[in-house]
Amino acid sequence: MAGARDLDLSPGARLSAAEAVRAAWGPLLGPLALEQALLRVRARAKHPRGDELWWTGEALEQATSHEVAVHRARRYDRPVLDVCCSVGGDLLALPADSTGVDLDEARLLLAAENARVLGRRVSLVRADAMTLQPRGDVFVDPARRSGGRRVFDARSYAPPLAVVLAWRPRALGVKVAPGIDWALVPDGVEAEVVSLRGEVKEAVLWAGAARRGVVRSATLLPGGHLLTGAPVPAPQVRPPGRFLLEPDGAVVRAQLVAQAAHAVGGGLLDATIAYVTADELVPTPWGTWYEVLEVLPFGRKRLREALRRYDAGPLVVKKRGTAVEPEVLRRQLKLTGSREVTIVLTRRAGAQVALIVRRAP
Repeated sequence: MAGARDLDLSPGARLSAAEAVRAAWGPLLGPLALEQALLRVRARAKHPRGDELWWTGEALEQATSHEVAVHRARRYDRPVLDVCCSVGGDLLALPADSTGVDLDEARLLLAAENARVLGRRVSLVRADAMTLQPRGDVFVDPARRSGGRRVFDARSYAPPLAVVLAWRPRALGVKVAPGIDWALVPDGVEAEVVSLRGEVKEAVLWAGAARRGVVRSATLLPGGHLLTGAPVPAPQVRPPGRFLLEPDGAVVRAQLVAQAAHAVGGGLLDATIAYVTADELVPTPWGTWYEVLEVLPFGRKRLREALRRYDAGPLVVKKRGTAVEPEVLRRQLKLTGSREVTIVLTRRAGAQVALIVRRAP
């Protein structure tokens, strides 16, 4: 690994790097060292010390971002049983003396080494999650891949979601895909959707002592901003105002757009679309504000004429509630200007509209 790390690992140099590791360390260890070095380069985006840790390709793909794992670990105040711990991405952020369980012995070996690298005190056990009846505080990251493909149905996780929720330990957290069907989440379980720097990362189901007493919540990291499903009046459908708020993806996925609109005193362009309109700009962490420059009924000819007045060239297309494909639209508009312009394609009270906007301060 020390030797492979010092090679040129840029995409254009991969072939020469592969030849070099085979020549230096043979056809088995050489490619393994190169693969690990390449994984460590990618792992820097997931963990501040990712380039010191040990990974498999699938484990890195599924690994939680370190900031999200640390945020999640704050729900626990005692050692945790981490089921399906893999190489330790979540386990090593949990309280000291936590225990990791996995069926894959290779991943447990890597988890043990990662714990040593980070100076974390954990225990590791090889066991089949399907045979467990855990108590105490438990966290589970069920396998969501089968045959190299992602599994989207929570009933097909390994272990399945229904099996995990039937364990009923003192405190339970379950990592799930953010696109989970909310109908599969039973009463008495909190669903938290987490985004990191504007990108939705995951959803977590909380039960028992780990639950905060709300049904749905959205957390925006790194600020730790929390929006819950507290009852608010239904937002009014309004004509476009001076400003448009694009809610964070976690707010949308957690179905908390009404709460975000209430927080900024805004309304909706359409009852079914997650865009908030307002006449005043209210600072908020729940989304990104845009100033509305022009509102047009959607039509390519009219939109092209309007965009040419703005000297539009590169076009940023945001859309909700429309089947228009941005790349197709860009080709059809044939803009040749020098300015980057942002448009929002959406519905206003059921009718297709285009808004020309710019990022508000």
